[in-house]
Amino acid sequence: MELYEIEGNPVPPGASVGETLTSDGVRLRYARWRATTRKTLGTVCLMQGRGETIEKYFETIGDLRGRGFAVATFDWRGQGGSERRLRNRTKGHVDSFEEYDRDLDAFMQHVALPDCPPPHFALAHSTGALVCLRTTREGRVRFSRLVLVSPLVALGQQRPSQPNALRIAAFMTAIGLGEMTVPGSQALTIDKVPFDGNWLTGDPARYQRTVDIFTRLPQVAVAAPTFGWLYAACRAMNEASEPDFGPAIRVPALIISGALDKLVSLTAAEGMAAALRAGGQVVIPGARHEIMMERDPVRAQFWAAFDAFVPGSG
Repeated sequence: MELYEIEGNPVPPGASVGETLTSDGVRLRYARWRATTRKTLGTVCLMQGRGETIEKYFETIGDLRGRGFAVATFDWRGQGGSERRLRNRTKGHVDSFEEYDRDLDAFMQHVALPDCPPPHFALAHSTGALVCLRTTREGRVRFSRLVLVSPLVALGQQRPSQPNALRIAAFMTAIGLGEMTVPGSQALTIDKVPFDGNWLTGDPARYQRTVDIFTRLPQVAVAAPTFGWLYAACRAMNEASEPDFGPAIRVPALIISGALDKLVSLTAAEGMAAALRAGGQVVIPGARHEIMMERDPVRAQFWAAFDAFVPGSG
């Protein structure tokens, strides 16, 4: 296992890279780093969104290390440098979010807990934030605090709507087409979406960096989700909307949302924050879905919220 770099996105020095095996036999790529400060404040466990890769977060990893944190991260199954399930490696697919639950179990048990200094904090984006909520609720993982960025607790302004997406994905999966790629705008890869029309970030340089990672490192890239993935995601989001979901989470959690996010529902994130026993929400003006990949003024607001919430940071 290794990490890959391109011009303008070097691998942070001092990486320890390897693979771990899930309970159902899937190989996951992981990486961890020590803090770059004298004093270590603990470990931030960084969890990506769907279709992302460790390489995309090199800048964020550097920011965390400079704040005094060790960093541990990994690629979910089916993306990045982890094992792919389908013959077509570009398709993002799982049958159930329980598969992602097992990924996080393996990462925590085999990497974060034995090899990384406590306390352990979660920094999770989008799909990763939903998995983090699920596993924390079930008591499968133990974090001191959760920072959940643009959590996938409900779909935003996409069409079809979430109820219709669930019905369509359920039907396609039932007739044996669950491994077919979801068509339409959701099937477009990032290199086919111009910056002016993107929903991810308002920063052209960081957007281009993501495009370059996707195009120059095809070995870690993944494209559109399948109907099976969409069906699994809709079921997981519906579970998260149940009245007893939020109150069952006892770990202090901060949800950070972008005011311009169209991919996930800002209203649903607000409702989740209100339902948590110890939760709050910060909405950043001008931010889209990928807040950690945003313009510098937006990122400054993100880090101010992070520093105020995570003990010792800042």
